Amino acid sequence: MIPDVSTALSWLEANPQALKGIRRGVEREGLRINANGSLAQTPHPETLGSALTHKWITTDFAEALLEFITPADDDIGHMLALLRDIHRYVARRLGDERLWPMSMPCFIDGAQPIELAQYGSSNVGRMKTLYREGLKNRYSPLMQVIAGVHYNFSLPLAFWQAYAGIRDEASGKEAISAGYLRLIRNYYRFGWIIPYLFGASPGICPSFLNGRETDLPFEQAPSGLIYLPYATSLRLSDLGYTNKSQSQLGITFNHLDEYVRALKQAIKTPSADYQRMGLQRDGHYLQLNTNVLQIENELYAPIRPKRVTRDDESPSDALMRGGIEYVEVRSLDINPFSPVGVDEEQARFLDLFLIWCTLAEAPDMSADELRCTRTNWNRVILEGRKPGLMLGIDCGSTEQPLTTLGKSLFRDLRRVAEILDSNNGDTHYQQVCDKLVAGFDYPELTLSARFLDQLIEHGIGGLGLILANDYRQTLRDEPLQVLSEAQLDDERLRSWRVQRDLEAADRLSFDEFLASQNGR
Repeated sequence: MIPDVSTALSWLEANPQALKGIRRGVEREGLRINANGSLAQTPHPETLGSALTHKWITTDFAEALLEFITPADDDIGHMLALLRDIHRYVARRLGDERLWPMSMPCFIDGAQPIELAQYGSSNVGRMKTLYREGLKNRYSPLMQVIAGVHYNFSLPLAFWQAYAGIRDEASGKEAISAGYLRLIRNYYRFGWIIPYLFGASPGICPSFLNGRETDLPFEQAPSGLIYLPYATSLRLSDLGYTNKSQSQLGITFNHLDEYVRALKQAIKTPSADYQRMGLQRDGHYLQLNTNVLQIENELYAPIRPKRVTRDDESPSDALMRGGIEYVEVRSLDINPFSPVGVDEEQARFLDLFLIWCTLAEAPDMSADELRCTRTNWNRVILEGRKPGLMLGIDCGSTEQPLTTLGKSLFRDLRRVAEILDSNNGDTHYQQVCDKLVAGFDYPELTLSARFLDQLIEHGIGGLGLILANDYRQTLRDEPLQVLSEAQLDDERLRSWRVQRDLEAADRLSFDEFLASQNGR
């Protein structure tokens, strides 16, 4: 059942200025590919700067998996223009390579190595690569070359002052953290709406299975694509970026200190499986340690509480120091119809939904209920567009049609949209609501349905190259809009200087450094 938020919405309608100053940022991942659609085997281009220290351009798991990062911004148009500038700059420096325009990877030859991201010879850089070695050995390299979009979101201090009655961030950090944790619990309960509307991985290249067994009832198109006819986001399924064993950790989102305590416990708890794997083989490290999590970021979650860290500070220590500063939404597939992987419509919807999640009541969730919410997510991920699909309420004690729940939620989102539009003097948020709500009566309008039609026609490799070639040319031809060539070049040079300084400053051997990190 959708919670009754009428009282909170009435308060917000009387205090619309509380929403002025929302900040958001984007992290977009994307594989570099060759002109024939195969995974690029070249190192991260030096002309882009240091992947270790660049503010805007880095890599994720693999050397070929680029990641573009925008700073926090209170203007969606400016944020997306900056993201597009980064893409334009990169497109002109990739030579004959392109950026793969989908979440699920291109054709990958089983005999072809997937090079781990390299960050130089500093201890910090080597540790980042070793962490990825651990991910490869624990979960397989194929799982790690799946790409997504992360959306970072924070409400302005004025909102918390009006809503929670706090004076400032420092004295009100507990109230702010409690508000963001309420958002997160509602996200777990109702965030299935994101893959329903924006899932864009209903099919995969057969090479992705690479001998893996699956009981999913795949169909195969003449183009070679394998797919589920009603799927929305196979990236979020058990085939993709998930780890079922982590659901046993008992990490909940009711109180910040409990969340941090459970997270810290997981990075100090030995794992029998990873102990059998061993820490080293033939003098080479296989993982950072043999604990359940090597580091905190190994916890796979559709949303994370975050705070910007200080030097040599862990994410959880940052949270305990200052409370939750923002949330990182991690459930967006790459939008294949956007050259930069995400568009304004998606950003505006996420604003609306995350505000609603903050306002709606969210009773505490046990670890069992948290696992239970996965059932609804899985239904939407694997068969979200299936006619008559039912979703569970209160861990499946009752059920309601997805369409009923979705349209009920959008009635609330429409009111939030009117408030945001009143602040901006336009109707952009309302237009997004009116367009997206139609997807519940007409699921063929959803992103996954529109994309699947084209995937079936062209195949994943064919369509991927059509889009990659088109976006490559478009981005190379466009002038920069927000950043200048000089700014981007300055950042490239600065990043290399900082990396060299880090390498020169090391005084410990890597073994000593690793022991010091594992002992924290």
